[in-house]
Amino acid sequence: MPLVIVLLAVAVFAQGTSEFMLAGLLPDIAEDLAISIPQAGLLTSAFALGMIVGAPAMAAVSRRWSPRLTLSVFLIVFIAMHAIGAMTDSFALLLATRIVAALTNAGFLAVTLSTVSALVPPGRIARALAVILGGTTLALIAGVPGGAVIGSLLGWRAAMWAVAAISVPALVAVMVATPQRAVGTQRPVSLVAELRVLRRPGLLIPLGLGALINGATFCAFTYFAPVITESVGLAAPAVPAVLAVFGIGSCVGVWTAGRHGDAHSTLILVAGGAALFIGWGSLAVFATVPAAVFTLALLQGALSFAVGSTLIAASIRAAASAPTMSGSFATASLNIGAAAGPILGGIAYATAGATGPLVVSAALVLAAALTFLATPRAGVS
Repeated sequence: MPLVIVLLAVAVFAQGTSEFMLAGLLPDIAEDLAISIPQAGLLTSAFALGMIVGAPAMAAVSRRWSPRLTLSVFLIVFIAMHAIGAMTDSFALLLATRIVAALTNAGFLAVTLSTVSALVPPGRIARALAVILGGTTLALIAGVPGGAVIGSLLGWRAAMWAVAAISVPALVAVMVATPQRAVGTQRPVSLVAELRVLRRPGLLIPLGLGALINGATFCAFTYFAPVITESVGLAAPAVPAVLAVFGIGSCVGVWTAGRHGDAHSTLILVAGGAALFIGWGSLAVFATVPAAVFTLALLQGALSFAVGSTLIAASIRAAASAPTMSGSFATASLNIGAAAGPILGGIAYATAGATGPLVVSAALVLAAALTFLATPRAGVS
């Protein structure tokens, strides 16, 4: 595995920490800025919306730049937005910084996925992507709980400063180790030709499934803190522990997808999707039982990321003829789900309480399963 892939995973860790850590800080942000918890949840949706727009837009704008220049510029702006966000008392400005940070995060991830897919043979795409997504799972295991601990001890602003700080070494690594020229030996493909790839059902199917699965993940994950403190009745310090357990599970899921996703994608999607649906429903039913919450958080983390990672690899393979835009398609798809999930979760939380988002997550997975069963298997092979 090329060393540059590991170094890019370090940067993805920093950005993943920023994207996910607000799940453990929503109550603190809401109290500090005098807003409701569902309104604070919009910060997660705003980040995801920025990534939806930013993935194709930033990839298109920078498609003729070198990977080193592109990734460095994106990271510099990302760091600046966190510094501004940490200093503001305005919810509107904080929301704006999250959107801009998301635009650059989206561009970074889109270019990273495209670069990685060009560095390895087609039969090892899932394994290479697993290394990159390992940065995301490490964010869930260490970054997000760490951010929650920092937030509980020093306030949510300190957590924002921490993300900016850990992004600096990632920036240095990117500036030193990423390629100065576009990877791959393919002749340049026009942007119009790359966008035409989106017409193919074989690409649209895994992209749509990815949006539904990620929507379910973020719908539940964003509202884990209220589930833990309101349904289970545990104290706020228990929130980082549950988030860490979910992160450990996600690491197992990404490893599984990386190890077996290239050869057994259909099996992972069928078995994993069914178990994922049962798991979210069970968590809603047993949300008052601490042992069940911890156990199911582990299982759901593993299943969510095993299925999601497999769908990312499937979409990258299906978009092979769009070398500079393939990563943006996958990034935008996942973040459509990441934007819709917290919004639906907020509505469910406001109307049905802390377990409402868990029921919505189960429904989204069911929708994905029905879509999968209604479409040719070749779309996700």
